Amino acid sequence: MSQAEESLYELAQRLGAVLAARGWYMAAAESCTGGGVARAVTEIAGSSTWFERGFVTYTNAAKHEMLGVPEETLERHGAVSAATVEAMVTGALTHSHADVAVAVSGVAGPGGGTDAKPVGTVWFAWASRGHPPEAHVEQLSGDRQAVREQSIRIALEGVIQEAEERYAS
Repeated sequence: MSQAEESLYELAQRLGAVLAARGWYMAAAESCTGGGVARAVTEIAGSSTWFERGFVTYTNAAKHEMLGVPEETLERHGAVSAATVEAMVTGALTHSHADVAVAVSGVAGPGGGTDAKPVGTVWFAWASRGHPPEAHVEQLSGDRQAVREQSIRIALEGVIQEAEERYAS
């Protein structure tokens, strides 16, 4: 196991402990990470007690059909936008039994970037039941694998933060 994988493993273990302590399930709605968030959390033995499901919605049609992202949102803002990840995370909560969810959509590269959304642009959103989604953008560096690994890490860290903040309130 590489150092990066070990670090993700440890982060996923910490996430599992946080969610299990609260009796919460999580869901993931992923695009550019292609199921990497789900893979990271399911590396943890016993994750079925806190990971409910994942949605890999790589195309706009999948985002619309599986998560209910409005076609107008995708047309107006694009797949890599705050509006889209907010709709994705809301859809993940709506179409699951999860208490907390994360959504990720970005340009991992090496192609596909534009001046407005260069390679490495990744939008994230986190939400928990009864609370509005919170979106955040990162401009990540490195090759496709590096962008995806960084995205998985940020996604997991955000779920931990969302669970800790919402559980305390």
